[in-house]
Amino acid sequence: MVVSVNTNSQQMKRHLQQLISSAITTLRQNSLLPAEAELVIQIENSRDTTHGDFASNIALLLAKAAHRKPRELAMELVNALPASELVDKVEIAGPGFINFFMAAATFQNVVRKIMEAGEAYGHSTIGNNKRVQVEFVSANPTGPLHVGHGRGAAYGAAVADLLATAGFQVHREYYVNDAGRQMNILATSIWLRYLERCGEQFTFPDNGYKGKYIHDIAARLNHEYKSRFCHSAAAVFDNIPADEPAGGDKEQHIDALIARSRELLGVDYERVFQAGLNHIVADIREDLEQFGVVYETWFSERSLTASGTVEKVISRLGKSGHLYDKKGALWFRSSAFGDEKDRVVVRENGQPTYFASDIAYHADKMERGFERIIDIWGADHHGYVPRIRAALNALGYDSDKLDVLLVQFANLYRNGQRVQMSTRSGSFVTLRELREEVGNDAARFFYVMRKCEQHMDFDLELAKSQSNDNPVYYVQYAHARVCSVMHQLEEKRLSYDQTAGLNHLNLLTEIHEQKLLRNLSRYPEILETAALNHEPHLLTHYLRELATDFHTYYNAHQFLVDSPGLRDARLSLILVLRQVIANGLGLLGVSAPESM
Repeated sequence: MVVSVNTNSQQMKRHLQQLISSAITTLRQNSLLPAEAELVIQIENSRDTTHGDFASNIALLLAKAAHRKPRELAMELVNALPASELVDKVEIAGPGFINFFMAAATFQNVVRKIMEAGEAYGHSTIGNNKRVQVEFVSANPTGPLHVGHGRGAAYGAAVADLLATAGFQVHREYYVNDAGRQMNILATSIWLRYLERCGEQFTFPDNGYKGKYIHDIAARLNHEYKSRFCHSAAAVFDNIPADEPAGGDKEQHIDALIARSRELLGVDYERVFQAGLNHIVADIREDLEQFGVVYETWFSERSLTASGTVEKVISRLGKSGHLYDKKGALWFRSSAFGDEKDRVVVRENGQPTYFASDIAYHADKMERGFERIIDIWGADHHGYVPRIRAALNALGYDSDKLDVLLVQFANLYRNGQRVQMSTRSGSFVTLRELREEVGNDAARFFYVMRKCEQHMDFDLELAKSQSNDNPVYYVQYAHARVCSVMHQLEEKRLSYDQTAGLNHLNLLTEIHEQKLLRNLSRYPEILETAALNHEPHLLTHYLRELATDFHTYYNAHQFLVDSPGLRDARLSLILVLRQVIANGLGLLGVSAPESM
C-alpha cells in the first residue's frame, strides 16, 4: 500500500484507522469477524514511546463479537494490516493492545510542513466557516474591570481565536448592560459626589458606589457643567427613608435617592447618567484593547428597549400562551420548559425586568443568523442558564445552538495572602492594576492555565518572577533561546541553509530530537481539540511541555556543530519549534520575545 507521507498526529491517526479498517475487512472476508461487528476505531497517543507512537484497543473491543481472545484477535489483525511506508513496526502488548511504531521520516517531515505553513500551521477547516458568536466579559458598566473580569476576558478571547483557527467565522461581542437599577445607582452615586463638590455635606449612602472613579467622573461633570446640577442636601434628603447604618433599609434608601435625583434633575438626569456610562464604557474598552481583547460589536441593552425588541418579545410570549398575570406582574412559564420556577418579565410598575432584556438579546442573536452562540458568564450565573434556554424554546428557537460556559472567579494572592475585593465598596484590584504589576503576558497566560469551571489562584509573585517556575517565562524563554542561537550563528560567521537543512532531516536521530518532532506533529490536534472543547488550557499545557522538551534538548546537544548538514538540520528543527511556540502564544494573546 503506497501512501503519501503524513506529517501531523491527526493525519497519522486517520491513516492507522484506514489500515485497521482494511484489516477488519480482510478478517470478515475470511469469516474471522462477523459482518455486523462495526465500531469506531480508536487511536491514542502512546504515553511511553518505548511502547510505540500510537496504540489501539480495537482487538479488545471486537473480541466478544469475534468469540476470540483479544490477544489472538490482535495477532490476526496485525497479520492482516496492509503494508505502509509510514509504519516501521507493529507490536502487541498486554491483553491485546496494538502498538504502532512510526517510521522516522513520518515525523521528520513535520519540519518541512511547518516551514511551508508558517503562522497558519495547525489551522484547520473543521468549522466549515460556520458563523459563531462569542459574547464575553459583558461586565456591568458600573466601574472599572477588576481581576475577576480579567479571567473571562482572557478565556473568551482565547476561545474565540482558537475557534477561528479551526475554520469558524467568529463574531466577538460585548453586551453593555447599560439599563436597570444598578446603572441608576451609579448615576445617583456620581450626582451625590458632584453635590459634595458643590459644597453640600451629607452621609453618602451605604449602597452607593464608592470607588475613586466615582469622584473622578463627578469632578469632570463639575468641570463641564459647573453648578448646573447643584441642589441643596436638604432638598435631596427630605423625607428620604433612613439608611442601614441609621437603622433603616439601605435598598429603600438608595431607591428613594434615585427617585429624588430624577425628580430634581429632570431632563438633566440623562446627562448625569450618560456621563457615567460613557466614561466607564470608554475605560473598559481601552482596558480590554490594551489587554489584547477586541470586539466586533459593543451591543447596548438600552437599544433593545429603544428599538421595541423587548416589547415585541414579550408580546410573542404572550400570544403563544407562555405568560400569565400574578399580583399585577407578568410571569413567564419557564417551569414548563425545565426551569425550576416561573420568572417575572414585567414588574408590577410596568417596567420590564433584566430577564426580559436578556430574552430579547438572545432572540436578537438568533435572528442575526448565528449557527452557534457561546455565552461566557461568571459562575454565579449558573442558575440563569435554564431560564434563558426555556425562553428560547418558548419563542420557537433551537436552544441547542446556545452554549453557556461558566468561568469561576480568580482569587488573587500577594505574598501568600488573599486579596479581598468588593466592587460596591471600591476595594478591589482592577485589571489595569494587575496588568501594570505583572504584565499582559503573565496575566493572559495565567488566566487560561486551568479549565474555566475550576477555581484559580493567581499568584502575583510567581507571575512576576523570572524563573523556570513561572510557566509563561519558561515558554517565552524557549522562544528567546532559539533567537539567541541564531544570533550566535551570525557572531561565529556561520551560515544556515534551509534547503540543506530540509535535505538532512534524516540526521535528526537523537532521542531528544525524535521527541521534539513527535510533539510538534501534535500541535494541529491540540489546537483542534482545544477549539472544539473550548479548552485553551490544553494549549498552555502543550506549550509548557514543548518548552521542556526544547530546554532539555538545548542542554544536551550543540546546535552549531562543525558538520554543515547536521547543523542545518538542527537549526531547521529549532526554527520550526520557535514558529510553533510563537503561534501558540499568539493565540493566547501572549508575546514571543526574542530576548529575555
